[in-house]
Amino acid sequence: MSNQHIALRFDEIYNSTHRSVLAYITSKCSGFADIQDIFQETYLELYQILNKRGADYITDEKALLFRLAKQKIANSYSLLKRLQVLVKNQKREAISEIESEVDESALKADPFLTEEYVVNQILLESVRKYINSKPDTVKKVFYLFYDLELSIPEIAEKLSLTESDVKNKIYRTIKQIRKQFLNEK
Repeated sequence: MSNQHIALRFDEIYNSTHRSVLAYITSKCSGFADIQDIFQETYLELYQILNKRGADYITDEKALLFRLAKQKIANSYSLLKRLQVLVKNQKREAISEIESEVDESALKADPFLTEEYVVNQILLESVRKYINSKPDTVKKVFYLFYDLELSIPEIAEKLSLTESDVKNKIYRTIKQIRKQFLNEK
């Protein structure tokens, strides 16, 4: 099989499955920060399988991807527990390194940025931080609703919640955001 045929098959599988696989991973991960890593590892493994076995090897791509995602989630969390101590120690060292390597020219103002754009970016980042301070369930609901554009019934099914719970998490959090950042009552 040619690399082009494998790449086309991978693209075909990715395009038909990425939303459902990402929704599955989101519903199963206990940490919101782990979702994208596990998603990428899952599709990397798919690509490796296609390279090793050929583009026509896979007959039920969705079943394979869900199995791979399940394995990646299990591996990630067992590995995560072992690495937590290591990461805490290295985090301090990494921050010190980054601070020492900051290039002052990168801090100069960009003349193309308007004040409104900067204010909007600051507001957007503040809202992101606010949402990230919420429980993982709220973060998952927002991610599935706004980023993956899943419907409320789909989110409820994926996260094993009622539709009412999903709506309450969305609307209550939006109300809190408006109150905190837009001074609405």
